[in-house]
Amino acid sequence: MCQIFDEMTKKICLIFVLSLLFFQFNFGQNDNIINDSLSKFDKFNQKAEALFKIIPVPIISYSQEAGNVIGLAKFNAFPLSKKDTISLPSKLSGSVSFSTKGRINVNVGNDLIFKENLYFILSTFRYKKQPQYLFGIGNNVTIDNIEEVTNEHIEFNVNFLRRVYQKLYIGFGMEIDDYINVKTEPDSFLIEDMVTGVNGGTNFGLGVAFIWDSRDNRYNAHSGSLLKTSFIFYNKALGSAYQFNRFELDARKYFNPWRKHVIAMQATTTHLYGDVPFYDLALLGGESKMRGYYKGALRDNFLIDSQVEYRLPVWKILGLVGWVGTGRVADSFKAMEFKDFWISYGGGLRIKVDSENDINIRIDAGFGSNGINAVYFNFSEAF
Repeated sequence: MCQIFDEMTKKICLIFVLSLLFFQFNFGQNDNIINDSLSKFDKFNQKAEALFKIIPVPIISYSQEAGNVIGLAKFNAFPLSKKDTISLPSKLSGSVSFSTKGRINVNVGNDLIFKENLYFILSTFRYKKQPQYLFGIGNNVTIDNIEEVTNEHIEFNVNFLRRVYQKLYIGFGMEIDDYINVKTEPDSFLIEDMVTGVNGGTNFGLGVAFIWDSRDNRYNAHSGSLLKTSFIFYNKALGSAYQFNRFELDARKYFNPWRKHVIAMQATTTHLYGDVPFYDLALLGGESKMRGYYKGALRDNFLIDSQVEYRLPVWKILGLVGWVGTGRVADSFKAMEFKDFWISYGGGLRIKVDSENDINIRIDAGFGSNGINAVYFNFSEAF
């Protein structure tokens, strides 16, 4: 399957590049044809965007751990009040997908923004039934020792934020994680080493967050920055099966060097300490960071990663991106060594589906070490 995927990727990229060259050559030959075709295209695009606000979009993607994925997704950005012309658009999104390897994914999320950006309510619900693939716990692992772990995961979190000064927000939140029906291989290291969480469990956490957000767009930033710090405390007194704490830091910066070109940078770190179940460790990989790696293929108490992405407008609603990222995990901050970093790289296509709020569909192909790869389909940018 990987060889087939690689060949298909090469062919698709070749066809896409040749198509862009064809556009560039032909559009330069006849301005009248360009203007006429763009006018017709604009009319068509207006109808397509109106339709996008009503019906869900098909999902078609691929990853080595999930196989081929199909489903439906919906994303709407809108003002909560027509009288409030200052607040950023709120968001309601949802998706459901199924894979050839038995994965079921249901996601519902909303960002509600009130009173001229004074209050934010952010919430997410997820249900996943999926096989997960682990290289192991720690950074010094090999991809030859992949273990399959299946489970059902139900997650709900909600955060309340209030602006206290200019772009500074402070808030609190809660999170519920429920892992059930955890199944491992008979000779799994999780069983042999009696790793915390091998029998699943429900964790309940309360936390606080501090956010500085000067981005010009929450879903497709061209300029500005984001600095987010959060602390979550999981305590048995609150009904949590395990007692541990999580600290996260997410720093992003966006540059607009010319026209609509964007250079986006991100660095994150996660630090956990206490009695942490293996499924709540800091996870490397996924659709937003270290794209190409299975989410959680590498995991541990401490994680650091970063990425740089170039976003290139091509024509009208079309754009291209390319990125490179690096990261690693460790048992603790003290045990962290600045070597043996894992590398992620790739590129993607952007299709604008909401010009008013500058919302894109993104299709990314990510690659990692030793032939690891994945294709992602989602709304808005990865970060």
